[in-house]
Amino acid sequence: MTSSTAEQPSAPPALTFSTRIWTALDLDRLYALLRLRAEVFVVEQNCAFQDLDGYDRVADHLLGEDCAGHLFAYARLLPPGAKYVEASIGRLVTAPSLRGTGVGRQLLATALRECQRRWPAPVRIGAQQRLQRFYETFGFTVDGPPYLEDGIRHVEMLLPPPGSLY
Repeated sequence: MTSSTAEQPSAPPALTFSTRIWTALDLDRLYALLRLRAEVFVVEQNCAFQDLDGYDRVADHLLGEDCAGHLFAYARLLPPGAKYVEASIGRLVTAPSLRGTGVGRQLLATALRECQRRWPAPVRIGAQQRLQRFYETFGFTVDGPPYLEDGIRHVEMLLPPPGSLY
């Protein structure tokens, strides 16, 4: 096997995206989403933080699952007024095995469509600063100075609703 073959990410599984409110999450899905969030945000990023912050109960949970029901992508969608004045997307995460396959872009595009369908309003995020360019490709702009959250540099970013002069 050549090194170029080993470095190529494999093709991502076909994912189906669905949303669930808190009370519609079965225990297996809840476990899977909490495990994926902990795998990336706590273990991989070596960041001890309070993941269970009270927002899960008011969020819509966007799940990207393969045909066998395995969770590979997740985002938390918050209505206007829950965390910010605007709607918000948070806890955006893809399985490490799918990095570089486009699943992250697919997840964010789906999250934005779902937010606009539910709440046709601006979307505000607290983005890790290292991902600023990624979010800018979707039309987000920086809306505030950088700040530290749980030891990681973040920046607030804002996306106006389509067609607005916001």
